[in-house]
Amino acid sequence: MRWTIAQVAGALGTRAGPGLDPVARLAGVSIDSRTVCPGELFVAIHGPRHDGHDHVASALEHGALAALVAEAQLPRYAGWVGDRCIAVADTFEALKQLARAVRETWGGKIVGVTGSVGKTTTKEILAALLGTKLRVLKSEGNLNNEYGLPLTLFRLEETRQAAVLEMGMSRRGELARLAAIARPDVGVVTRVSPAHLEFFESVDEIALAKRELIEGLNGHDSTAVLNADDPRVAAFGAFAPGRVLTYGIEKSAFFMAQEIEDRGALGTAFDYISPEGRVRLELTVPGRHAIANALAALAAASVWGIGAAEAQSIFRALRAPAMRGELLRFSNGAALINDSYNSSPAALQAMTELLAATPNFQRRILAAGEMRELGSASQELHRAAGQLAVKTGKIDWIIGVAGDSAQIVEGAVAAGMPRARTRFFATPQEAAEFLGSLVASGDLVLVKGSRGVKMEQIVDALIARYAAPGEFSGQEVWH
Repeated sequence: MRWTIAQVAGALGTRAGPGLDPVARLAGVSIDSRTVCPGELFVAIHGPRHDGHDHVASALEHGALAALVAEAQLPRYAGWVGDRCIAVADTFEALKQLARAVRETWGGKIVGVTGSVGKTTTKEILAALLGTKLRVLKSEGNLNNEYGLPLTLFRLEETRQAAVLEMGMSRRGELARLAAIARPDVGVVTRVSPAHLEFFESVDEIALAKRELIEGLNGHDSTAVLNADDPRVAAFGAFAPGRVLTYGIEKSAFFMAQEIEDRGALGTAFDYISPEGRVRLELTVPGRHAIANALAALAAASVWGIGAAEAQSIFRALRAPAMRGELLRFSNGAALINDSYNSSPAALQAMTELLAATPNFQRRILAAGEMRELGSASQELHRAAGQLAVKTGKIDWIIGVAGDSAQIVEGAVAAGMPRARTRFFATPQEAAEFLGSLVASGDLVLVKGSRGVKMEQIVDALIARYAAPGEFSGQEVWH
């Protein structure tokens, strides 16, 4: 975004302060005074813990070109600080309004990706596929909400030809608002499963919230990409304003995978069936759930005429960001799957099945952290996770970490796991100490959890214990 001060003021229906040059171009937009860069517009957001209006002077002193502030707060800024302010009724609403204006001016195609699980992986695979022919902008980190999505849109430049945006939600109405900002031309829904149940009465309620993305697509020329294997998601097609493309493994769909070869943590191979025909693909992303994510990305990429030919080269080179399914090999012969960024019942089940399917290890150890935001169903869902792990018949140790993960252990014992091969620890530090004495050559450890439980501390402790400087080797794979 290289808009002028005058363009910003015009888009927001207001006037710029007298100390601002109307033709000066902004280098970007920031809502964090600590990281604001020279030439950026600082937007003072009144958040739940901090008020950006307290840091306007600091942001300007650190190089911000201008500050967007609430009209009610303007009198507190005297002299040169006030002269470099742009006043609006509500800075949060103005942030979204400005993002909408940037999107409309840019005019290229946008893909919105949502789902209870798999949206980050799908976004990354799709961006990689589109990147073979186009200049693509994609969401970074956790910028998938009403604060982060506008910040991503502000990075749109005329040279970008497509954008892939992850869209998250924890309550009804959030995806509708995100869709109203981004006006996506393509909407991808991966799967609906128990997540954020603290804020919903049922999984059906979650589905209604996810459907908002499809309902908000950009007119009759839009495309909805839906998972045929999830009945709730497949039903969204009736609400799509444009065409519908389906993908699946179990159900008939436009884009399918058959003859699957599961190589555990080392990836998969499968026959990819599409309107183009049939071709064999290899994917470094492990698990059947990753195949579904790849199919979703391929279905969306077909809008641009990108398909199997590009996938054959891209799929072999995919690499994961930290804490999202990276396979770490230790010099003593043990290995660790680090999936400690986030967790939900469906994601835990998928990774447990992956752990069980990975060959050539003597023992398989599951360390699972508490899953958050599951509401009144939390204990039941944790208990079911333990039972499902035992049913694989391949897990040698099950360790629960924090809170309701104690029920993972109880569920495992109820399903036949010897209690002597289970443990529960209240903190990741305690779990790390125990695993440090347990893990041996030939073991494969899955650390699955969320940042809220700090399961990454277990990973860090095991790396420090088993990898001397220069001896640690890491291979990242997609989850």
